[in-house]
Amino acid sequence: MASRTKQLADFVIKYSINVKPKETVIISGSSEAEEFIEALYKSLIKAKANPLIRMRPKNIDWFYFKYANKKQLKYFPKYWYDEVKKADAYISIHTEYNTKELSSSDPKKIAIREEAIGPIEDYVLNQRGRIRYVEVAYPCPAHAIEAEMSLDQWEDFVFSSCLVNWKKITKRFRKVAAKFQRGKEVHLIGENVDLKFSIKNKNAIVDDGRENLPGGEIYMAPAKKSLNGFIKFDFPSLYNGKEIKDIYLKFRKGKVVEYQASKNKSMLKMALESDKNASYIGEFGIGINPTIKRFSHNLLFDEKINGTVHLALGMAYLENGGGNDSAIHWDLIKNMKNAEMLLDGKVVQKNGKWKI
Repeated sequence: MASRTKQLADFVIKYSINVKPKETVIISGSSEAEEFIEALYKSLIKAKANPLIRMRPKNIDWFYFKYANKKQLKYFPKYWYDEVKKADAYISIHTEYNTKELSSSDPKKIAIREEAIGPIEDYVLNQRGRIRYVEVAYPCPAHAIEAEMSLDQWEDFVFSSCLVNWKKITKRFRKVAAKFQRGKEVHLIGENVDLKFSIKNKNAIVDDGRENLPGGEIYMAPAKKSLNGFIKFDFPSLYNGKEIKDIYLKFRKGKVVEYQASKNKSMLKMALESDKNASYIGEFGIGINPTIKRFSHNLLFDEKINGTVHLALGMAYLENGGGNDSAIHWDLIKNMKNAEMLLDGKVVQKNGKWKI
């Protein structure tokens, strides 16, 4: 564990954010990642950079949403926004003490808080020319439990998914992404899906481990009002700590006009109504990571599963061409093992396997 932690830290510093001497790098993580935070700190010092640590203790989010008043929920931490804007890079560590911590929290309070601090997240995710950002997975017991693995198994899963030759893996998929870059229309058709949308003049980007670890997806932003049809997502999804199952969405001129879920439908409704653009799609992604072959109830991994696609309700990344501003960005995943993906009328993927 210790040697792989150091290896992952060095990989993040040297490859994912490619740090330079004198740069300021924010390390943001929770107490479950203390060993990794220490390794990142040491690696940054050796690289002659300036680390700035932001560590969150466990069990504070539920307390905040239980007792915070409206003024506190709407408070904007300008001091932190200013620090972020001064930084050259931002490392966000993906761990949790309890994945269901917010399951009993008031979703309206959570929505107010998300909107209040939205400008900070928007800057980190959408100002890639000013700040380099990577979200990196690190093993923790809560995620092992969700994945129904032992902690040792989960550690192996995480490290084997992150510490790979990303240049080799993504070489072929850059050619695939180039075809989507030149493409105009995507059509997903098959079991539980018949959905068309435009990607004309939208950037198709390969996640090669520089923005996410693990990486392994091709993602783009559909034209906001172009989606027509329906899709049912095979995998359950967590939203504010609550699991939502069998999500069905029907689109007309880009907007969700009908929705269903077999569990926590009210949470789906709340997500769709969280702001005026939350019921539009901000991202279409295609999973391409060959090391991730099973569902783990962990979005950072699940959206990269080979043979899957995902749509994100809400915000569209500016690097993809933008077109939809929202306080949420919520990825929903569908298995394409019984479906086809057409690009400008030609089958490019069938039953989750590429034809190009």
